[in-house]
Amino acid sequence: MNLGTLPPLIFDVPWLLLAAVALPVVVWWMRSVRTRQRRVRLARFAEASALRRLVMITDPDERGRTVRLVLIAMLSGLALSGPRWGLAHGPVSARGIDMAIAIDASLSMMAPDERPSRLERVKQEVRRLRAMSQADRVALIAFAGRSYILTPLTSDDGAIELFLDNLDPSVVGQAGSSIARAIRQGTELLLASDGSADRALVLMTDGEAFEPAEDVNAAATEAGVKGVSLVTVGFGTTQGSTIPIQDGSFTREKRDDDGKIVITRYAPDLLEAAAKAAGGTFIPAEASDKATRVRGALRSLRTAKRKVDSREDHVPRYLWLLLPALALLAYDSWLLTRRRSANDTASTMPSTLPSTLPSTMPPVALLIMFAALPVALMSCKQAPDPAALFAEGNVQAAIAGYRAQIANGDTTVRTRYNLGTALIGADSLEAAAELLEMVRREGDGETRMRARFNAGYASLVMGRTPQNPEAEAAFASARAAYRALLSERPADADAKWNYELALRKMPPPQGGGGGGGGDSQNDQQDEQPQNQGGLDQKQAEALLNSAAREERDVQGRKQRQGRKPPGGKDW
Repeated sequence: MNLGTLPPLIFDVPWLLLAAVALPVVVWWMRSVRTRQRRVRLARFAEASALRRLVMITDPDERGRTVRLVLIAMLSGLALSGPRWGLAHGPVSARGIDMAIAIDASLSMMAPDERPSRLERVKQEVRRLRAMSQADRVALIAFAGRSYILTPLTSDDGAIELFLDNLDPSVVGQAGSSIARAIRQGTELLLASDGSADRALVLMTDGEAFEPAEDVNAAATEAGVKGVSLVTVGFGTTQGSTIPIQDGSFTREKRDDDGKIVITRYAPDLLEAAAKAAGGTFIPAEASDKATRVRGALRSLRTAKRKVDSREDHVPRYLWLLLPALALLAYDSWLLTRRRSANDTASTMPSTLPSTLPSTMPPVALLIMFAALPVALMSCKQAPDPAALFAEGNVQAAIAGYRAQIANGDTTVRTRYNLGTALIGADSLEAAAELLEMVRREGDGETRMRARFNAGYASLVMGRTPQNPEAEAAFASARAAYRALLSERPADADAKWNYELALRKMPPPQGGGGGGGGDSQNDQQDEQPQNQGGLDQKQAEALLNSAAREERDVQGRKQRQGRKPPGGKDW
């Protein structure tokens, strides 16, 4: 067992841990005093040489009994302190709503007028809101110039926390702030969900949007008409702040096209008007305890009864210590009773003392119990290996296993890579692509290559999804991923084949890309795509050169057109 993954150990009454040290010392001292007193009493009747021929001066099992009593005292002291460790899971019935949380991830949210930044304050409020509403199904949406669904409606805290931790302006590729798009996408996501619970959209932003207020109000009105409760929550200050931009090892201030330092300001009027248009609630930036206010605004909504996986930390484990102590006490009492019975029988027989004494060695069963005790104390019930579940085809269980590992603190690149790869197997392509892209940025070596391959594969499959309005963007992402991969590994036949499919916009092959994120046996291996009529080296180079020319032309057109967010502002 990997000791690094053990849950924390706590105690109900920590100061009683002193009893685990003091009680064994007291028992040992009392046993020593008793032995000395017995020898003093016997010495009054005869010399030691004569006593040895008549009686047993020392108990033949004295040392073994002392060890047993010391162990009993130590285990009892530990049990008294109330040790707790491990996680107890159990479904409970609770009532909740369906809630989409749209988070502004534009550059303006990095302003430090709310410490440490507007975006970090938003994350804090989302975590507090989630803690108050465990029975709610929650979806995360990130938006700037456009909006992205980070997670579908889910009760999985691990997935929500994972995407929340990694949310920053780099996640949303298009700069600017489009509140209307975020409201429309949140409304569509909520209306597409099944269930009898009411739906709510919580918009957390500084309100600084460079789009007509009529568009925002129209989107909010549409949400209200369709039965979605809108809550707008403001962040920032009306005095405003500069926007820090990390540039290598130093930080500079954001400037506009004229070279002037940008000052971003909280815009409450737009948020208040949007909430009013939807018949919802507006919570200003200066309000305290925003999460509680949001919860209060949604209290009147109709809820649905759900089974929620409750997690109870610090499960009581005192019985794991008390039962071995009682077993040792029973064993010691049995030995003492047997020895007294043997002595009573021997006293009625007219014979000399036996030439041999009973063995003082503890029985094999006691040794086995002592050897197994540390294992019993250290081990908790282990969840099934997600990699094994994935290999068996149980993709949903594997996803749940990886999310549980992440929720328990295992946020390594390899575990997140495996989760992203498993999400591909469950056709959660958008979430998989986002997660694998994060892994690619943080990983290195083989992990980075495989994450790039699988992210490209997810984009390729999304591009071939029927009636996908963002098919072109998905194909472009797939081409970019495989082009970058082939620049480092030009001989990768699978990457060449998938790259050709992305260029020709052909149906994708069955299966995903690379395997686990490391050399550990816990890493699953995805099925490699088949090289159906794969390219030779010259064909691959020709495709790469053609794609490079195409990319240069596209970038040149964009620069000539001077594409910018609405209003020409990219924060």
